[in-house]
Amino acid sequence: MSPRKPLLIGEGDTERGKSISEKRWTIMAALLGTNMAYLLFEGIAQESNFHNWRQIGLLILVAAIPFQGIYFLIEAYVYEYSQRLEVHALVILKRLSIFCQIISYVSMIGIGVIFYSYHWIIGATFLLSGLIAVVMVRLAMSQVSECIQQERIEPPL
Repeated sequence: MSPRKPLLIGEGDTERGKSISEKRWTIMAALLGTNMAYLLFEGIAQESNFHNWRQIGLLILVAAIPFQGIYFLIEAYVYEYSQRLEVHALVILKRLSIFCQIISYVSMIGIGVIFYSYHWIIGATFLLSGLIAVVMVRLAMSQVSECIQQERIEPPL
């Protein structure tokens, strides 16, 4: 059986793949830490001063934590065994990993709801700035994609 080539970004032993995987791992660890901190401190505050909006935000954060844990398990497994896995199995694991990442990012809505429980203007500001950030990232990604496409069409001299 011949060794197969890396199929997906972040797979294999390339420096670029390792760098991308490490960045994703770091972002997910930061999200998990943020969610845990909010759960701890806002959970304590919820006991002494109950707010329905804070409760909803905490429920969203709690729902995301298992997906964040599964993300780390999948990524560690793929990193360790990617060369031994069938292509189909690897694609399924990567899709599950992406799904877990999306649920993790959605947990930011829970933080927004907690901000809303402080005051509606704080929650609205967080929501608006988050939407602006997403639009900016999407625009930047599309410009990079266009540059890559242009380089393929017209290679540099």
